[in-house]
Amino acid sequence: MTTISLQGVGVSRGIAIGKVHIIERNQPETIEYLLEENMLQQEVARFKVAVSLARQQLRSVRDHIPPDTPGNITSFIDTHLLMLEDSALIQEPINIIMERKCNAEWALKVQRDALVSVFDEMDDAYLRTRKDDVDHVVNRIQRILLDQGLKPHEIPDTRLDGYIILADDLSPADTVMMQHKKIAAFIIEHGGPTSHTAILARSLGIPSIVGLRRALRFIHEEDLLIVDANKGVVLVNPTESMLAFYRQRQLDHIRYQAALISLREAPAISRDGIEINLQANIELEKDFETVDKVGARGVGLYRTEHLYMNRETAPSEEEHYQDYSRVMKALGDIPLTLRTMDLGADKTSGTNYEHIPFAANPALGLRAIRLCLKEPALFEPQLRAILRASAKGPLRMMIPMLSNIQEVKEIFFILDGIKRELDEKGIPYDPDLKVGGMIEVPAAAICADKFAQVLDFLSIGTNDLIQYAMAIDRVNDEVNYLYDPLNPSVLRLIHMTIRAGEEYGTPVAMCGEIAGDPKFTRLLLGLGLREFSVHPAILLEIKQIVIESNITKLAPEALKILNARDSAHANELLENLNSL
Repeated sequence: MTTISLQGVGVSRGIAIGKVHIIERNQPETIEYLLEENMLQQEVARFKVAVSLARQQLRSVRDHIPPDTPGNITSFIDTHLLMLEDSALIQEPINIIMERKCNAEWALKVQRDALVSVFDEMDDAYLRTRKDDVDHVVNRIQRILLDQGLKPHEIPDTRLDGYIILADDLSPADTVMMQHKKIAAFIIEHGGPTSHTAILARSLGIPSIVGLRRALRFIHEEDLLIVDANKGVVLVNPTESMLAFYRQRQLDHIRYQAALISLREAPAISRDGIEINLQANIELEKDFETVDKVGARGVGLYRTEHLYMNRETAPSEEEHYQDYSRVMKALGDIPLTLRTMDLGADKTSGTNYEHIPFAANPALGLRAIRLCLKEPALFEPQLRAILRASAKGPLRMMIPMLSNIQEVKEIFFILDGIKRELDEKGIPYDPDLKVGGMIEVPAAAICADKFAQVLDFLSIGTNDLIQYAMAIDRVNDEVNYLYDPLNPSVLRLIHMTIRAGEEYGTPVAMCGEIAGDPKFTRLLLGLGLREFSVHPAILLEIKQIVIESNITKLAPEALKILNARDSAHANELLENLNSL
């Protein structure tokens, strides 16, 4: 049998070997039939029972999520549960049943088609892809109505332990269940490195490849696969020699991870004596233990959006304060960098703000600091809580999505007013609270020297910086091939920011995805980056690279990459740099 090699994008590192199980994503086939008047109430009841069972299934998935699972994963499941409470999906099909005297399956399909057509007409590519969430929820209800039962990957047993999952796409519930069922890896035809599926895969630590176009044409149920997520390669029906090679690589990887633990207490100092500050990105309390295990020198990014998610009212000042106090107590003396609320674009909450208009392009609209400054009633409770918490230990505040100096002036004006209020009430706070900003808008990177003069520190958010620099929607399959950290324009924006920090003595960190990609570590060191904030799971690997590097020798090679003619040339030079 001939071995086939397929290439995609590795989004969660690791190697897996196993048989494949294919998840079909076709919509359940439905037909319309008319009902007598005296049968309509019974049909409505049948529909309500199906919705109730769908809720039970999703709650069961949520209840089986391991306690150490990051909060962004549970938020995906919660979003689908909220959709099962939305009248657009729950009440409208009932209205259609009564008006058209049709069966529940057809009524749900009619409403699904109506909702999807609205999404399809939206200009924003991200919003268009949200129709997938509608399909995930509708398909679950349809399968119940059609008495199709749960699919094999949804049944809480061990029949798929060690299997590799192949699908055209995966719902959040599917992805979470894979970890619960000890799935070895997953590969999907669609998606990019910053898609929801990729984010979930990295959080769960499952070897994963996305963007594997037409894989379903070449891979069949029970085929034996090798998934090399490090290279983004899938081998279909590998030879014995291939299997032996990759089994050895699996063992080597296990030994390598075990050896990294010994670096926990070692300082992150390069061969030529340059010390690098390695910090962790965290979101929830459950991440704190991992921060300590890897010996992070601090938390360079604590996301606060989880406080706003899946609720009808904004969190109070006291909720903010209690959350930050718990974090600081758990971290001890480790410095904490707390990012103020970054809602908008692909991060929405259940909270309604009457003055926020619908945005055709939310990634370019009212989000992050723009939303905060427009809605002071939303922003000020968080600022008061941050100031109060600053009295408890080493705490810094970081502002997302700055685009001009005027925004910084407005923030300082609000902070000064809150400080006066706290002084009048005798409430303690750190009067020297450090305030920094995220450089993730090209305008901010170009004027990084201006921001470096008025802020205490800067942190480069590469996820959005690349998206905005390349004018792409990073979750759009059609253009995410342009999401390229090695594009010369992106590298120049990064270097420009680092140089501005050096000129004005302002620390510059990087907390975006490429900071946590070992492929780019030496390049970033050579460009002058001295602070990294990464997922705790990758921190020790980054430290290993730092310890083995001579940064002085890396600098001229990094400048060659900076001046590369294009991304392909830059990639060639990067391979040379990483071989030094």
